[in-house]
Amino acid sequence: MLKLTGLSARYDTVDGYVNAVDGVNLLIKRNEIFGIAGESGCGKSTLLKVMYDLVTFPLEISGGEVSLESRDKQGGAVTLHSGEISKSWWNTISYIPQGAMHVMNPVIRVRDQFYDTAGRGKKTNKKELRNRIIAYFKELELPEEAFDAYPHQLSGGMRQRVLIALATISSPEIVLADEPTTALDVVVQRGILTMLKRAQKRMGNSMVIVSHDMGVHYQITSRLGIMYAGKLIESGPTMEIFDRPAHPYARMLIAALPRIGDNSQKEGIPGTPPSLRNPPAGCRFAARCPDAVERCKAEDPPSFAVGDDHLAACHLLAGKGRSLSAAEVQ
Repeated sequence: MLKLTGLSARYDTVDGYVNAVDGVNLLIKRNEIFGIAGESGCGKSTLLKVMYDLVTFPLEISGGEVSLESRDKQGGAVTLHSGEISKSWWNTISYIPQGAMHVMNPVIRVRDQFYDTAGRGKKTNKKELRNRIIAYFKELELPEEAFDAYPHQLSGGMRQRVLIALATISSPEIVLADEPTTALDVVVQRGILTMLKRAQKRMGNSMVIVSHDMGVHYQITSRLGIMYAGKLIESGPTMEIFDRPAHPYARMLIAALPRIGDNSQKEGIPGTPPSLRNPPAGCRFAARCPDAVERCKAEDPPSFAVGDDHLAACHLLAGKGRSLSAAEVQ
């Protein structure tokens, strides 16, 4: 449904370009919840913005393309590319931005922000629209009182739930969510994840969820992509990646997670990610990888198929996984 082909994006700064996303190939399928994981600064949020066509200075696409399969008013298939996807915001593709505390207009009541979104391009009177929105609030277990409130009158968790309702009320074909549970306590997080799954089940659409919290991906996503320093280094079924991670970074990331009954000392990953202003040659994880060889520092690793729909980019997989053809990479 959403296809990224060799996608690269960068920020234009006074100190030069920051290559936040570099050569990403990815296919988001229909009716799935796809997760994007990785540590802070790896390019997750930038990737989501480019998917959504939210590309404004200083962000720019420096290579590749994004294509979105959609439907026209007559129900016919149409493919939209970067620069065109923004024409289908809310109806075909919607976006739950990071930071519920600061996203909504503080001087406009929640109801008016819903009227503007849910009523866009539709001929309906305000009473019918209000009834539809209130019914959707109830479906998502949102209190009716939130409808007439100002954003500052709601808690952080409630604001996040309102944002999810705002992004999904028009039943878009794909929803992009950027860190939907950040800065929320675990009880509220559970409620948010339940709400997201309920909304996705109701719409039968696709969702892409960005989070640095691997527990979120374990609970809600069906497929997972792991990013490191602007690169997509591994992707595949979520449970398979948790059970059999193929890339050294993914293995170390998952090994650091706490587990019930496991009292062993957990260790972080030594070192720091490379600068994206001047990224190193070869594998970008090589300087931190305990298994790196000389080839890792000189050559960018290709992707290998290590399982059914499971890909990883690591030189150490040569001879263990099947190398991809040019057509498969695209």
